[in-house]
Amino acid sequence: MTIQGHGMMAQANHDEQAEQLFVRDLKGYISGDCERMIADATESVDPSPGTNDAAAEALAGLGRVPGFRHWLSARRQAQNLLWDVVGACVDRQLPELSEKAEQLSGTGSVETGAGYRAPPHLAETDVHLMPGGYDEDDGSVRQGALMDRGGAVYMLGRNGGFLNDRRGHTAAAHLLHRFPDFAPARLLELGCGIGSSLVPMAGYFPDAEAHGIDVGPGVLEYARARAASLGVALDLRCDDAVATSYPHESFDLVFSCVVIHELAPGSIPAMLAECHRLLRPGGVVLHLEVPQRYDELGMWTKIRAEIEARYNNEPNWVAATSADYDTLLRAAGFRDVMTGYQDATDRAERGNAGFGAASKGVFRSWAVMSAIK
Repeated sequence: MTIQGHGMMAQANHDEQAEQLFVRDLKGYISGDCERMIADATESVDPSPGTNDAAAEALAGLGRVPGFRHWLSARRQAQNLLWDVVGACVDRQLPELSEKAEQLSGTGSVETGAGYRAPPHLAETDVHLMPGGYDEDDGSVRQGALMDRGGAVYMLGRNGGFLNDRRGHTAAAHLLHRFPDFAPARLLELGCGIGSSLVPMAGYFPDAEAHGIDVGPGVLEYARARAASLGVALDLRCDDAVATSYPHESFDLVFSCVVIHELAPGSIPAMLAECHRLLRPGGVVLHLEVPQRYDELGMWTKIRAEIEARYNNEPNWVAATSADYDTLLRAAGFRDVMTGYQDATDRAERGNAGFGAASKGVFRSWAVMSAIK
């Protein structure tokens, strides 16, 4: 059997692969042909400029339409089915994955920040409906393995296949384009998850210490072992992105990939202020997010944003796509702010552009914002 992804990923047998491909195609059908029919019903709705009320009102109205309720239920159940079939695949080989993680224990580290407590909004909800969420701690690497293989199916293979690493390469592409001579000695990813973006970023700076934080020890232990299987050493910590336990001016680069929309509502300024505190003078902050601006979206896409927030446990989705990052970064103390869209890529190169003012759409480009302390 061909290994999919890397040495730590749960490998699917014939039946498991068939189940996962079925879920992938089911999700594609629900978000494709079915969704287009539902979306057509919203074309005549005139949104109120600059407010979220029209989308919320339209969503409430659609809730009275049986066809919409059926579609919304099918969408949610397909997401639950995804975690069910991937979970069964992971559980079948969890002892082997735990053994592999132990064999790789000499590379990298995982610790818990002083006084750490998981942010309540993440401790109390299952983001993306993933059972146990990000901070589940059962003493094993199960949650990370579930997140890893589930992410490949959830993304329908559009984020770098089974390595799930295209966003990390894309963030690096912006960094290397804007700062071609930049060479951080210490870098940190906020909300690193399983390390799928941190590993490629570390690969572009092999002499740097690569650090990452997230909220769950099981996810981070898996991330450490996953990176070790790919030949990368990561130093990871359970910590809160808006108030980490690192000393002032600890890093030359602080970045995140699609984390802002999973923050607690109202906490974007606190996260940016923490980035400023963590960076040394002259250090770089870089954040990558979904390539949408709420005020530029059509009515149906605004309704979809409301659905993500309410039914996929991502309450900061609208705020993340509405924020004025130029103003927020400057208010946090940064200078030379740049915002725009970076073309998605699997390989970053110094001086390579692919950055501009217009989005090319989800998975083809990503919103990026960078600045200097």
